[in-house]
Amino acid sequence: MSTQETAELLGIVGPTGTAQSILWLPRQVTLGLPLSSLERVADKVAPDDKGFVYRIVSKATWARRRKGLQVAGRELTQVPHHAGKGALSSDESAKVARLAEVWTLARQVWGSDEAARAFLFRPHPMLEGQRPMDVVLSNEFGRPLVEGILGRLQYGSAA
Repeated sequence: MSTQETAELLGIVGPTGTAQSILWLPRQVTLGLPLSSLERVADKVAPDDKGFVYRIVSKATWARRRKGLQVAGRELTQVPHHAGKGALSSDESAKVARLAEVWTLARQVWGSDEAARAFLFRPHPMLEGQRPMDVVLSNEFGRPLVEGILGRLQYGSAA
C-alpha cells in the first residue's frame, strides 16, 4: 500500500501530480479533504449502498455541505481547502483516509473489488465476529487490526 495509491483513490494529488512527501497526505487530511474524496471511496467500497457516506458524515450535514458546493447552479467536485464548510472535517477526513488505505490493501491482497468487499463486509473470527469495515470505521485503533489480518493473508499465515 502506498501513499500515492491512497491519494489517487481519494482523488487528490500533490503540486506535481504525486504525493512527494511522506507528510503530504497527513497534511491534506488535517486541512480537510474535499467531499468528493468521500464519494470516491464510498463508490469503490460500497457501490450499491447510496447511504454509505452517512457512516462518515450525518445525512443533514452531508446535505448542507453539498448545498454549499452549489455555485451559480453548477456543482463543484473539488473544494479548495480554504472553503471550510465545503470540505470534510479533520476527523472525517482521517476516517476516509483510513478507509481508503485499508481498501487499497484489501484490494491488493484479494485481487478484485468484489473479493475485497466480501472480506470487509463479512464478520471475521479474529475480530470477535465483527466486520472489518465496522472495526476500521469505529476508531483509529481498528485499522491496524484489520491491516494485520490482511498482512497475514497476503503472506500466507493463518487468518
